Amino acid sequence: MICPTCEYEYVEGIKVCPDCKTELIPNEDFEGNLTNPDDYVIVYTCSETYEAEMLKANLKGAEIEALVLSQKDRSYPGVGDLSVVKLLVKKDSAQEALEIINDINSSIN
Repeated sequence: MICPTCEYEYVEGIKVCPDCKTELIPNEDFEGNLTNPDDYVIVYTCSETYEAEMLKANLKGAEIEALVLSQKDRSYPGVGDLSVVKLLVKKDSAQEALEIINDINSSIN
């Protein structure tokens, strides 16, 4: 058994994590739900984290799981902002996510 929150493994017979009080699940169920980078595709890139986070919130409203990958490094001084922020969704949700993002962007223009 494993805690899906803490990721600590426990001996058989224990049903609830003593640390966070989350119900334990079988190891097989936990490993079957791990996030795999191959399951995700980039659906949007921008230069500002807040823009990607706002789109992520809209996708969440449509029950589409999304991740924001920011490559910003504020400790590195430089001219201009050359960093890229990426919005990723699971492959099977990519088409719907793109439609939502395009609708949002077309309403702004």
